[in-house]
Amino acid sequence: MAVQATLHCLTGCAIGEVLGMVVGTAFGWGNLPTTLLAIVLAFFFGYSLTMRGVLRAGVDLRTALRVALAADTLSIAVMELIDNGTILVWPAAMDAQLGDALFWISLAVSLVIAFVVTTPVNKWTIGRGKGHAVVHQYHH
Repeated sequence: MAVQATLHCLTGCAIGEVLGMVVGTAFGWGNLPTTLLAIVLAFFFGYSLTMRGVLRAGVDLRTALRVALAADTLSIAVMELIDNGTILVWPAAMDAQLGDALFWISLAVSLVIAFVVTTPVNKWTIGRGKGHAVVHQYHH
C-alpha cells in the first residue's frame, strides 16, 4: 500500500516538476522562480490526482479537498524536499536546460531517491491510519 501511495505521489510530483521546469525555461526565468513554480505545481497535481478519485466516489469538493490535504501533504512535502535537495547538491544540475541530458538524468535520479525516502514515510503514516489511509474508504 505504501509503494502504491508513493507512486501516486511521485506521479503528481513528476508532472508538476517537469511542467514547472518547462514553463520556467520557456519564460526565461531563473532557478528560484522556476523551482518554486515546479513545487507549487507538484502539490497541485498531487492533490488533484487524489481529489479526482475521491470525487468519483461521490464526495463533495470541500470534503475531497480535505481528504487530499490529509492524504498527500506530508508525502508530497518529503518528496519535494528530497527531489529538489538532490538537484541542488548535484553539480551543474541547477543550470542544466531541457535539452541537456544532465537535466533529465538528474531529475530522474532525484525522483528515484525521493521515492525511496518517501515510501517508508507513507508506510509509517498508513500504519497509523493517516496519510493515504484516509483515502482508502473512498475506493470501491
